[in-house]
Amino acid sequence: MTHEELFFQITHKKSYLCVGLDTDIRKIPEHLLNEEDPVFAFNKAIIDATSDYCVAYKPNLAFYEAQGVAGWESLRKTLAYIPKTHFTIADAKRGDIGNTSGLYARTFFDPAASGLDFDSVTVAPYMGSDSVLPFLDYSNKWVILLALTSNTGGSDFQRLVVDDKPLYEHVLTTSQQWAGPDRMMYVVGATQADALSHIRTLVPNHFLLVPGVGAQGGSLEEVSRYGMNARCGLLVNSSRGILYAGNGQDFAQKARVEAHAIQQEMEKYLELYLK
Repeated sequence: MTHEELFFQITHKKSYLCVGLDTDIRKIPEHLLNEEDPVFAFNKAIIDATSDYCVAYKPNLAFYEAQGVAGWESLRKTLAYIPKTHFTIADAKRGDIGNTSGLYARTFFDPAASGLDFDSVTVAPYMGSDSVLPFLDYSNKWVILLALTSNTGGSDFQRLVVDDKPLYEHVLTTSQQWAGPDRMMYVVGATQADALSHIRTLVPNHFLLVPGVGAQGGSLEEVSRYGMNARCGLLVNSSRGILYAGNGQDFAQKARVEAHAIQQEMEKYLELYLK
């Protein structure tokens, strides 16, 4: 999916919502455990319920890898079921020496090899350019680079001052030499809203993937006010708040209500802050 195609979906749906498919088999409604593939049955219902209100889906690979072979099959079926109109993110946080990153890229971008064909993958930048560039060898595929995260330990390294600026700034400025805003996005946690205005001066045209709104306490209004650009430039992720809005037979309907509420709020911010 291209930058323009993604922006079209955002303006068409008046939404920049990404639904995180962090599906924990221990948390899904009990009646689904009788299904042949409970995780896929849950994901299918969530996708059916939320696809009108979101523009992207982001399975976190840990939830699938923890189930072994069965989990990978659930992931493959989930990805195939997601409508082609929606941007797909493999939240894998990969990144290794060049030949290994090349194999990770093949995993997520080459359906002939693995059966998976994501639009993008999250990548850790710590090992530098040769750990990132192999993912960019695939045309029309995106790298979403970890920049400034919301977790408690994120400041252990990301905010360390190196040559008079925090390390995350070096990540943002250096990585722009590897790919432009048509191929590179950045992860910026919603609880880092205080830094969003400054980040926008460093990466004015790139999309930001913003987790941490909702259950993690981030403010959608602040993220939108400080992070939006002329092409919206935001994908705001919500996982638990949508997935587990209900745990009974009506779990999907409750997820739809929650997704719709977020979309309605996003529509308001698009009118206010789209530059």
